[in-house]
Amino acid sequence: MKTSFHTIIIWSLLLSLLSCASNETYYEKHVRFPSDATAEQKIDMASRLVPSQEQLAWQQLEMTAFLHFGINTFTGREWGDGSEDPALFNPANLDAEQWVRSLKDGGFKLAIITAKHHDGFCLWPTATTRHSVASSPWRDGNGDVIKELKEACDKYGLKFGIYLSPWDQNADCYGDSDAYNDFFVQQLTELLSNYGEVHEVWFDGACGEGADGRKQTYDWARYYEVIHRLQPNAVTAIMGDDVRWVGNENGLGRECEWSATALVPGGYEHADSVNATLGISNTSHDIGSRELIYRANEIFWYPSEVDVSIRPGWFYHPEQDCRVKTLAQLVDIYYQSLNQNSVLLLNIPPNTDGLLCETDILRIKELNEYITRNFSNDLLGKFTPTSVKQGEELICQMSQPAYINSVTLQEDITKGQRVESFTVSVLTRDGNWQAIATGTTIGYKRMLRFPSIEASAIKLTINRSRNIANIERISAYNVAKP
Repeated sequence: MKTSFHTIIIWSLLLSLLSCASNETYYEKHVRFPSDATAEQKIDMASRLVPSQEQLAWQQLEMTAFLHFGINTFTGREWGDGSEDPALFNPANLDAEQWVRSLKDGGFKLAIITAKHHDGFCLWPTATTRHSVASSPWRDGNGDVIKELKEACDKYGLKFGIYLSPWDQNADCYGDSDAYNDFFVQQLTELLSNYGEVHEVWFDGACGEGADGRKQTYDWARYYEVIHRLQPNAVTAIMGDDVRWVGNENGLGRECEWSATALVPGGYEHADSVNATLGISNTSHDIGSRELIYRANEIFWYPSEVDVSIRPGWFYHPEQDCRVKTLAQLVDIYYQSLNQNSVLLLNIPPNTDGLLCETDILRIKELNEYITRNFSNDLLGKFTPTSVKQGEELICQMSQPAYINSVTLQEDITKGQRVESFTVSVLTRDGNWQAIATGTTIGYKRMLRFPSIEASAIKLTINRSRNIANIERISAYNVAKP
């Protein structure tokens, strides 16, 4: 548990109060089934798996930003090989405040920077290697991108995260597992000790051979210990056990997206063997069905993060200036990511001047204005959180008949993710109920789109649920085309 003692006590008391109020026991983040648990007992326990407080706070961010920036920005590559001359790094007009102001205007709540990509070039003056900004002409070798970005995030109220690639093609010790793990832990310690609070630590799973052909074995348990000790409120993403990669880089969540999943986080020693036995991976269509849980020995609260770039590439390339995603494309991504029980991580890469491009800035601002304009007026009105049993209907009267083409559903995930199948219907002008959408999971948020229809009431039918469904909110909108 990545919290101080006092925070643990407070959170435990809160969970206890919730349990007493509903006569339910909740399991935070992970639950292992008893060896003699029946199928239905497993499903009951799965229904009461809940996020940690850090996972809940992360989920509520909804939209976060990636900043891919480094030596690749100046070589035109996506993956460097570690042989690049640090002198190439020289962003004459780098302005981290411009990045953060633009992200805030775009509605983003957190920014993650590629502190080190696979090429090993470090954006801070690390003591571990000369392959860093300290060997570049930028700021006469006295610059620190991480420091400037963190200060800008603090100034404008954005949370801050770091990407640190475990794969390092420049480090001579890479492939000598013990020596490189010491090296990597020192880099991680610098980043987590010298810049104030870090809210997300992002590791991908890339792992190549060293120059001598030796395969590096990453000490994930040691990395986690460092993070939990130095940044107890940070979530660990992708190769961490707090946040899961959705399985693609196209901005698409699953139609059936479970946060309560049988997928074992990749950094765990038994992950490969257990996931292989279950026949699942990050890219699997099914990672949380009843049938899968019946066969599992444990499950995790492991919500998905949908990463996608606003451009075809992740790093800046001038030839892609005319290929920035349109507002319509970003709106589709918005619906298919955070509105399918995920958090959206959108990459906006700084250019060789050290600035976000005006086209990118305009597009994310347009997206935020579109979201604000279309989702600020809830036509359903006030909603009281309600518990609904499987097979029951929840009817919500609208204050007055209105045309709607979008409905948002949310579960109270502090009491688990439970809905497996639902139907949404509207009461039409002729006094009949008309089904306008069906779906599987809801989770933190599920937004539905359908042809515009006049409605005087909305009905949610819980077709199937793991235990009683706790509906946190229903809202309705008449959304304009982007």
